[in-house]
Amino acid sequence: MSTETNGTGAKFPANGGLDIFALVIYVPGPLGKFLDDLRRELVPDCNPRAHVSVLPPRPLAVDWSLASGQVRDQLEIWAPFEIALTHIRTFPATDVIYLELGAGADELHQLHAAMDNRFLAFQEPFAYHPHVTLAQEIPEAEVRSLCERAAALWEDYRGPRRFRAEHAALVRNTLPNCWVDLAEYTMGVPALR
Repeated sequence: MSTETNGTGAKFPANGGLDIFALVIYVPGPLGKFLDDLRRELVPDCNPRAHVSVLPPRPLAVDWSLASGQVRDQLEIWAPFEIALTHIRTFPATDVIYLELGAGADELHQLHAAMDNRFLAFQEPFAYHPHVTLAQEIPEAEVRSLCERAAALWEDYRGPRRFRAEHAALVRNTLPNCWVDLAEYTMGVPALR
């Protein structure tokens, strides 16, 4: 099974390897809808939900509830921030087509560094690069035309190109390309315990 890991297409082992987790910030509103529609146009068989990964997919060595507590503790002291989407790009090593981030990229790097430890630690195959994936696992011969199509549609889009990151979700993948939300967290708001 190939997964989205910083555009790396990193493979996890078949023996239970689908039981992986990620921490994501969903792209809300009209921008999220546009990106979902764009992704379906580029890769018709996908089931998108536009997001930026704070922690790309990883196995956990502990029960997910322990990892969830770690996320909650960190996010309740993390202030919400703005994320701006800028240009269509391609990761050369994997041919993943994605939207680059402008504003918010530094905050995401800091948040990733703060989260990638203890229960959530994982040796990622590539350096963390926050982005919104638009197409992956596509034939090499189609990459250029799909990238050009994505760039043209993004250029024509007249809606918002930024959103406020206020919530994050811990998600779990147990079936190929089927992610389930396990918990949602609000940034900057202490949880009732």
